[in-house]
Amino acid sequence: MKTTETTSRRTTEELEERVSSLEKQNAELTAKIKWFEEQFRLSKQRQFGTSSEKTNADQLELPLFNEAEISADPTIEEPTVETITYKRKKTKGQRDIKLENLPKEIIEYRLPEEDQVCSCCNGNLHEMSTEIRRELKVIPAEVKVIEHVQLVYSCRHCGRKNIETPIVKASMPK
Repeated sequence: MKTTETTSRRTTEELEERVSSLEKQNAELTAKIKWFEEQFRLSKQRQFGTSSEKTNADQLELPLFNEAEISADPTIEEPTVETITYKRKKTKGQRDIKLENLPKEIIEYRLPEEDQVCSCCNGNLHEMSTEIRRELKVIPAEVKVIEHVQLVYSCRHCGRKNIETPIVKASMPK
């Protein structure tokens, strides 16, 4: 019987120790939760709350009437205001005018002779048009205009027969 009393005392003591440690842990966690809630509330206040703008006591009452209107003489006529009703046209094409005096370097991109064959009828392709892309190349103390001329080819035979005319462009870097 002594052993059961001893073991029961031991288990009750262990349980009491465990309860006290859990209560202590619970109190610590509750304190941490309160701290985090306070930090969250403060960050919300900082983010969305009122700022620290201060107002003077004199500034709280705003004047209800315009003092300039009250003190002004109503017999004097107000000056007329002229309004501009037209708009000036914007000048277009200024870039070409500004670039025409600069030295030019022209790079042409052509299809090789063996690739100038129509994919539909195997006829010869001719130069239909060109596409030009202008870039500014600035070297310190020197500015150049580089024109990339890309030749565009089409088949005359397919164009005359109103077949879907394939249009081929010479490859060029972007």
